[in-house]
Amino acid sequence: MTYAAFYQESIQDPQGFWAKEAQLIDWHKPYDQVLDHSKPPFAKWYVGGETNLCYNAVDRWLASQADQPALIAISTETNTEKTYSFAELHAEVQRMAAIMLGLGVKQGDRVLIYMPMIAEAAFAMLACARIGAVHSVVFGGFASKSLATRIDDAKPVLVISADAGMRGGKAVPYKPLLDEAITLAEYKPAHVLLVDRGLDTMQIEAGRDVDYAAARAQHMYAQVPVTWLESNAMSYVLYTSGTTGKPKGVQRDVGGYAVALASSMKHIFCGKPGETYFATSDIGWVVGHSYIVYGPLIAGMATIMYEGTPIRPDAGIWWSIVEKYKVTRMFSAPTAVRVLKKHPSELMRKYDLSSLKALYLAGEPLDETTSSWIANELGVSIIDNYWQTETGWPILTVAHGVEQTSTRLGSPGIAMYGYDVRIIDENTGAECAANEKGVVAIKGPLPPGCMQTVYGDDQRFVNTYWSNFSHEQLYSTFDWGIRDADGYYFILGRTDDVINVAGHRLGTREIEESISSHPQISEVAVVGVEDKLKGQVAVAFAILKKPELAETPEQKRALEAEVMSVVDKQLGAVARPSRVHFVSILPKTRSGKLLRRSIQAICEGREAGDLTTIEDPSSLQQIQAALKV
Repeated sequence: MTYAAFYQESIQDPQGFWAKEAQLIDWHKPYDQVLDHSKPPFAKWYVGGETNLCYNAVDRWLASQADQPALIAISTETNTEKTYSFAELHAEVQRMAAIMLGLGVKQGDRVLIYMPMIAEAAFAMLACARIGAVHSVVFGGFASKSLATRIDDAKPVLVISADAGMRGGKAVPYKPLLDEAITLAEYKPAHVLLVDRGLDTMQIEAGRDVDYAAARAQHMYAQVPVTWLESNAMSYVLYTSGTTGKPKGVQRDVGGYAVALASSMKHIFCGKPGETYFATSDIGWVVGHSYIVYGPLIAGMATIMYEGTPIRPDAGIWWSIVEKYKVTRMFSAPTAVRVLKKHPSELMRKYDLSSLKALYLAGEPLDETTSSWIANELGVSIIDNYWQTETGWPILTVAHGVEQTSTRLGSPGIAMYGYDVRIIDENTGAECAANEKGVVAIKGPLPPGCMQTVYGDDQRFVNTYWSNFSHEQLYSTFDWGIRDADGYYFILGRTDDVINVAGHRLGTREIEESISSHPQISEVAVVGVEDKLKGQVAVAFAILKKPELAETPEQKRALEAEVMSVVDKQLGAVARPSRVHFVSILPKTRSGKLLRRSIQAICEGREAGDLTTIEDPSSLQQIQAALKV
């Protein structure tokens, strides 16, 4: 079947299409109805059916591949590696589940997980799924205030954490942050389960804090049966990053999510049982949920859980892992590739990468230079993909498991099956023609696996996502985009990151791409800064390939003029930045995302916000120093 026909079937006959995809997972009880869309925009998938995420990820593989690798936990920070077979993972998950039950966790209760990238974090997520508890994973190292707001919103009966994580060879204490968060929170969890890695001393609160190792020892031979859940029961709540005020919890179901992951692993990521999948993300983000913990295991693959950076002990570390564990599919972010690009290619080439079939990149726009470089180095398909925490799996990419569709530089791809994607004019609500810029929107119902609602606030779900266009109820991604005549989409940046210069609306992505085309620029961030005359002006911060080219004020001015000239020629004078500042590092989170909001705040003389996830605080000082020049 061609992908075009496959896609059309998913849009025109969602009931029939998703009934076939549902056969990719095991059901304890058949569903009565594939889709209930009687109360749009809310959609219920596989109504009446009973299944379980943990069963599909672990138990169902015991008969065929119990002794094959399931979870490979690697830490280059502590120099440890351990492989768990499906049988061993099954035993560890039951031990964790028994501990939870012993601490009073019941079906439907929330369990907050605040952990580094260690095997116990995966045990905890899968154990929650096994007993029908709802996990809420919070990125390890989040500030106490941010953690407290999530505790108050989720109201977990149990928090699972550790003494510390490690980053760049330094311990990052978690327990003091957690203790402060619980002090700040109005809601007090009954218990805190702690994994002591021996990295930092912990203050233990009697009656509340429980040692994981001791509890595990009491449940070594635990047998905890699967709790079968109705398909639309809640599986987890994941708070979107960058929220202000009341957190926005993305609520996910069980059955629809399991089907979507099984389907995407087959059609998009082409994973097969017995192979190895390596996603370099963190369980605190949606990629970690979908494509570190659940997706690969549901596909019967071994999944790698990695604690460390891409360049420690050297920039060959990821590729040594690919060789050792015969990784077939790898998932990372463009920023990580740009980091690797600064290091000698020999560190990559010295390893046997013949097992690797494709590298998938997501999380931010993939520029052509980065894509071409890594494709040339690896000699495998580089597949961009675009999606959101809210959708749980890709909206735009190519589905090589259906048809070998070509990729297109600068584009994340075409609309994935189940997603009726539109480009909408925000003023008229009309659908845009080819190559016309508009808001990327999706006509309901959203396919299986997408968010059910905002946790605890259905009206916020409707108001935030489904009420942005006057003529029709459409889901807004809040991203600008265009679709070319062949159906390939190009993402131009967030609608709320758009710069409005004297009435002209400009996407930061467009200006960044223009500046990046200058031969001396390796990376750039563009933000809109308040201006009394024009409303906003664009300000750029760029990293040079050769810093010596801008050592003197005269050199900086000349290079700045060159860069502005490039933008003038490509986008017109209206898009020209008011300033181009040269720095050696840009502020990023530890997961590799640019902190554009923080850069903007510094430019406007405001507080830079919650910076607990920042990789290198000196980068903010560089922004401040550059503004003074």
